[in-house]
Amino acid sequence: MSEAAIDIEGLSKIYAGGKQALDGVTFQVPRGQIFGLLGPNGAGKSTLINILAGLVNKTGGRASVWGFDIDAHPRNAKASIGIVNQEITFDPFFTPAETLEIQAGLWGVPRKKRRTMDLLRAMHLEDKADAYSRTLSGGMKRRLMVAKAMVHNPPVLVLDEPTAGVDIELRQQLWAYVRSLNDQGVTVVLTTHYLEEAEELCDRIAIINHGKLIANEPTRTLVNMAKEKLVEVTVDRDVPSTPENRCFQKIELTAPRTLAITYHKDQVNAGEVLAAVQDAGYGIVDVSTREADLEDVFLNLTRAAA
Repeated sequence: MSEAAIDIEGLSKIYAGGKQALDGVTFQVPRGQIFGLLGPNGAGKSTLINILAGLVNKTGGRASVWGFDIDAHPRNAKASIGIVNQEITFDPFFTPAETLEIQAGLWGVPRKKRRTMDLLRAMHLEDKADAYSRTLSGGMKRRLMVAKAMVHNPPVLVLDEPTAGVDIELRQQLWAYVRSLNDQGVTVVLTTHYLEEAEELCDRIAIINHGKLIANEPTRTLVNMAKEKLVEVTVDRDVPSTPENRCFQKIELTAPRTLAITYHKDQVNAGEVLAAVQDAGYGIVDVSTREADLEDVFLNLTRAAA
């Protein structure tokens, strides 16, 4: 049995008409991690997830979930994964409690082992247990989708854009629950367009672009790949025109006495940048820096692969 929660090798998908959604994608999702799967719209993320869910047939390659090959052991593979799709998919005329009970029944979960109220409580939906699902807000429907994916207690949970349209407070509640699941041993795969969210939550991140895997690294390693760094320098007098120096990649005047300087951190350091400002005849009053983040790396990688 593979030690990976998800093991993908050479996965490809070509749709009718010749559109190649996935092109030889290979990576593993380690057990027990929160794993980010990122990429621009149309990159192939949803196709990959739908292949794992058994909703789309792959063209080539192989994939396994929790050690079960999706072709050789499809029932076990499907039982090992819970998927929260982007689309809201449940009957609006059932209550949340009924929705979870029906879903548990479809998975063959015995009545005594069903966790309907526990899941609703965890999703802050306990007070809506008997309301028609169509009356729920967008955020509540998203949380009901998460609960629905967890009724059979799968060891792997895939969240495909789960916080789209969810306000900040509800997003934080959702991620608190995701962290608690991960603490209990559930492996979580997350796709999101909120890159700061991925940077904060994920242990490791893979990036797909045009159906190809272009990065698969620990989150901190990815963030450290950003070569640009920004330092804002407040000087002791007004700056009539921005000074020039070889160590400035870019320099802007953001206020009469504030310079925003971008530099390559693998070529020069902050001390050299500040020395160059002083050499231009200015005294330094204040300094602030902005570390490179995942958004910088994401944009650089996807542009390079375009």
